[in-house]
Amino acid sequence: MASKYRAMKPRILAASKIHDLAIKKAKEFADIDVKAGITEEELVGVIGGYDAVMVRSKPNITKTVIDAGKRLKVIGRAGVGLDNVDVNAAKARGIEVVNSPEASSISVAEHAIGLMIALMRHIPKAERSLREGKWDRKSFLGRELYGKTLGLIGFGRIGREVALRAEAFGMKVVASDPNLTSEDTREYNAKLVELEELLKIADIVSLHVPALAETKDLLNAERLALMKPTAVLINTSRGHAVDEDALHKVLKENRIAGAALDVYKNEPPEGSPLLGLDNIIVVPHLGANTDEAQVNAGTVIVEKIRHILCK
Repeated sequence: MASKYRAMKPRILAASKIHDLAIKKAKEFADIDVKAGITEEELVGVIGGYDAVMVRSKPNITKTVIDAGKRLKVIGRAGVGLDNVDVNAAKARGIEVVNSPEASSISVAEHAIGLMIALMRHIPKAERSLREGKWDRKSFLGRELYGKTLGLIGFGRIGREVALRAEAFGMKVVASDPNLTSEDTREYNAKLVELEELLKIADIVSLHVPALAETKDLLNAERLALMKPTAVLINTSRGHAVDEDALHKVLKENRIAGAALDVYKNEPPEGSPLLGLDNIIVVPHLGANTDEAQVNAGTVIVEKIRHILCK
């Protein structure tokens, strides 16, 4: 009887490294195989035996993979976007696609605040200076977050979490989001303004937008030129939202005070001229890279897959 029940269990393939707690949760209702690092070619060869597949940012779940997945009922992306999943091909086959955008909101929001502090207080440069044997306090005169105007471009889950934390620092928050009304932002003590107005008045501009056609190069040369010379830019959302050539130019010419980037048009950003500038902090896409976010991303996606396979 036990073997018969076992055979009836759905089969899930974890094609990326998914947190152990999420794998344990999946084993409550399914047989699961973990093949982190599997190539697309290998995936095509094995996907036909599974009812569901879970991935992170890699590998790509292409049309070829989807067509080979004859039993596939659901594709789960343990993370925010669906950039590596051919959603249209999945829909054409009647395969459901789910992700877990809610899982990393706090981690990314805290990261954005951390980058603001690091940039405004010159923490990376001061740390390097001390390691070089210098005791140079005068070169690192910083600025407080208190009393500054924070401009949030995008006011979804993460933008709202940033707003809550900014209020604790005594910041004034303005937000720009074409999908919201003043009522939506008022709850967070934020004022809704047009994008161009935000860029003119903000001391810190923080991006929190999805990767859509309308957000590509959202901050182009024309819009970056609207920022105050004392203002700084934080991007923990999508690299494609910033014209990196234009950003390099305004930073090199000191037309804005600085920038902190977690995301890039090409990752890794090999050969990017931004890496050679002194008024920028660059880190390797760490926004959701916390233990808590990884647990949440995995367990949330497992629950969504459970709901689909076991309904």
